[in-house]
Amino acid sequence: MIPTKEEWIKALTERHGTELQQAFSSATVAVCGLGGLGSNIAIYLARAGIGKLILCDFDRVDMTNLHRQQYKASQIGMYKTDALNENLREINPYVDLEAHTERITEDNAVTLLQGADIVCEAFDSAECKAMLTNIVLSELPDKYLVAASGMAGMGVTNSIKTRRITSRFYLCGDETSDVSDGIGLVAPRVALCAAHEAHTVLRILAKQFEV
Repeated sequence: MIPTKEEWIKALTERHGTELQQAFSSATVAVCGLGGLGSNIAIYLARAGIGKLILCDFDRVDMTNLHRQQYKASQIGMYKTDALNENLREINPYVDLEAHTERITEDNAVTLLQGADIVCEAFDSAECKAMLTNIVLSELPDKYLVAASGMAGMGVTNSIKTRRITSRFYLCGDETSDVSDGIGLVAPRVALCAAHEAHTVLRILAKQFEV
């Protein structure tokens, strides 16, 4: 049986406290890229009761995604925005979802992301990561940016950390490993980095900032 919205909020408030849950519920977070990082980030934030998620990705679910991304075999061929929307609704039926099934570019990034309080970068390519970082820092300076660098391979999990670069820019990962260096991406390590990003979002909303 699906709980009512009142029951859902009551359960979250009992866990987080009234003030913190209100901060989560009133926040809008953009997740840019819905692969191994982004699909996990979105699920963690939906479970925490974030009020609105802006989901951005142009790609479709592929069989090669299933070992680390939060999709099902039955969703192969679906746009990731549609598949993740479906999965998030099963987890949190009351989260507000805004999906954009398109590639984020220099031309549309500001329009797509201007409604967010916090932007999570979850792209695969270094070029796309750099593009989004530059746009958010230069053209959306009132937003917080939480990005990722380095989560590939079988390295020790404790090498994945969160570092505050500037007052509004955080970087999660080991900052060294690259997908082309060897084994590629392994589900637990990608999920760890995603957890760092999601928890950094919650800490920002709780006004618990890194030194």
